[in-house]
Amino acid sequence: MSSPSPNPGTGPLAGLRVIDLTRVLSGPFCTMTLGDMGAEVIKVEHPEGGDDTRAFAPPYQGDQAAYFLSVNRNKKSLTLNLKEDAAKEVLWQLLDRADVVVENFRPGAADRLGFGYAAVAERRPEIIYASISGFGDTGPEASRPGYDLIVQGESGMMDITGPLGGAPHKMGTSIADMVAGMALAQGVLAALYDRQNHGRGQHVKVSMLEALAALLTYQAGNYYATGEAPTRRGNAHPSIVPYETFEAADGWLNLAVGNDSQWVKFCQAVERPDLTEHPDFAKAPDRVSNREVLIPLVGEILQARTRDEWIGIFSSHGIPCGAIRTVAEICESDTLKQRGMIWEMQHPSAGAIRTIANPVEFATAPFGQPAPPPRLGEHTEAVLSDLLGLSTEQIAELRERKAI
Repeated sequence: MSSPSPNPGTGPLAGLRVIDLTRVLSGPFCTMTLGDMGAEVIKVEHPEGGDDTRAFAPPYQGDQAAYFLSVNRNKKSLTLNLKEDAAKEVLWQLLDRADVVVENFRPGAADRLGFGYAAVAERRPEIIYASISGFGDTGPEASRPGYDLIVQGESGMMDITGPLGGAPHKMGTSIADMVAGMALAQGVLAALYDRQNHGRGQHVKVSMLEALAALLTYQAGNYYATGEAPTRRGNAHPSIVPYETFEAADGWLNLAVGNDSQWVKFCQAVERPDLTEHPDFAKAPDRVSNREVLIPLVGEILQARTRDEWIGIFSSHGIPCGAIRTVAEICESDTLKQRGMIWEMQHPSAGAIRTIANPVEFATAPFGQPAPPPRLGEHTEAVLSDLLGLSTEQIAELRERKAI
């Protein structure tokens, strides 16, 4: 039994065809985004094993790796052994019918396969060719592979993440991979707009290192302004106080007193009017300069009530605050459920799959019913016959030659 293919004709990218040569996370996150928005995404995988993340388990759901299921919805799976000339010819036929091709090979690998940008653009000058690398395809580190953990460290992000005076920490998710994938999806859409206006294709490239370094924003700005590198502050903000995590009587919450007006409201809420005009705390720069005194004081105050009591009090006073939720809590959140942010798909062997939906909302071109992530090679025959017009005998010959 085959799972349903992504719904044709739904979403703002309906009619767009993407050939997905990516694997693991950065590229698949990009192509999943395009698939969510209605593009037909044909995921090309090696017949033996396919995408690496099919083996990133446990946990499994049914006989499928949960990791793979999380980033490959709304795609078709076609197996091709690109070491075989017959498989390469199939890929060329797919590229002849595609708008976009996405790859995240190490720089130079696509060229060695015969499918680098120069070769593809010579045959299809109008195609959008999109690439993700770890450290760029030029420069002193071009040959380095892109692993999320390594890039998190190299980007400077880990240097500012972790407890004050403690060890650097990675983020709790593969942020370098996914930020690169998001940036590449944006680049693909911009290139499509440019092609619409000027009739030309182009090579769109994103480096994981540069995508993550770009998120340093004000941290980098502070360094450029002062020459002083920021340090790890745990959950504290370098320029706003109190703006961090505190422990209440029964749990943790975030408190964000972002300006002097909110400081006055905070002092009213905690019934400490004496702090409102205190010379050490009255103005935002004073609170930053005296954080070593103020933060323990706020922490002591918040120990007096439960988390939910404080959230109710602060919310009624217009002070930004929120609980520290577990992953389980957000996955079961009433807000996400009521806003349609939990997608459920029926997979032939994994059963009902739930994922967090694409967060973009379109008023006039809404998403269609999402299709479940494909089993390895699930759509091979359908793509070869329906899209390329190959006969049953031709497909059988490709299998015999181990090209598919």
